[in-house]
Amino acid sequence: MTNFALFVRHKSKPGQRDKVREVWEQYVKPRAASNADHLAYYFCYDENQADTICVFQMFTDKQAYEDFLAGDWYPEYLDAVSEFVLEAPTLNTANPIWIKG
Repeated sequence: MTNFALFVRHKSKPGQRDKVREVWEQYVKPRAASNADHLAYYFCYDENQADTICVFQMFTDKQAYEDFLAGDWYPEYLDAVSEFVLEAPTLNTANPIWIKG
């Protein structure tokens, strides 16, 4: 299997989680939705930590992930979202072994 998975954890400034979502909806959501190499994308609010966002992404392969982040829009997104986050997100990459569906 050549798919590539990414787990992301964002920590917003107190009470700013919806602002992070607004920036994400402007920059990331439309690009992920139209990207054929983005097989899955889950943008989730953590139920136990009010200022935390958990994201799961699945790409066709690692190159597709790298290409997505290399878009000319990405630095602008990082700049816009930096106003509402406490720190850089935690990124964990993985190679899927088994996938249901």
